[in-house]
Amino acid sequence: MEFRVGIGIDFHRFDPTRNLVLGGVPIPNEPGLSGHSDADVVLHAICDALLGAAALGDIGQHFPPEDPQYRGISSVVLLGRVRELLERAGYVPAQVDVAVVAERPCLAPFVSTMRERIGKTLGIPKENVSVKATTPEKMGALGRAEGIGVWAVALIRKA
Repeated sequence: MEFRVGIGIDFHRFDPTRNLVLGGVPIPNEPGLSGHSDADVVLHAICDALLGAAALGDIGQHFPPEDPQYRGISSVVLLGRVRELLERAGYVPAQVDVAVVAERPCLAPFVSTMRERIGKTLGIPKENVSVKATTPEKMGALGRAEGIGVWAVALIRKA
């Protein structure tokens, strides 16, 4: 098979004691997210989508939250390691599409930089990275602004 597709989904609760990082980009003046690493929910969903496309398991399998070496680690580093896992399996990323679901923060000012950071880490053009956001219209836990949810789809191809 020349091309393969994977989906990744991740959720993190807000933690006001931490800094917010989404798509590898610091978001100022907003509460961070709870998690073992930097809790970058965008990159975690992308990691799972890429790993799923290659049938290589999931992010928790490769970077277990109970492993102290991943405490506070940048998810950009984790995404780079996922790219290496793909390459060892004979695949390369081709495209990613991300949907962020949250009442806050407003991501529009940061989307271009996120796309650049993700593309650079994956070795693909910014034009092959889509990041968009929507609100859950005050419905459910995400609508109560308890955290952020992200859905990601990744296309990979044989190297």
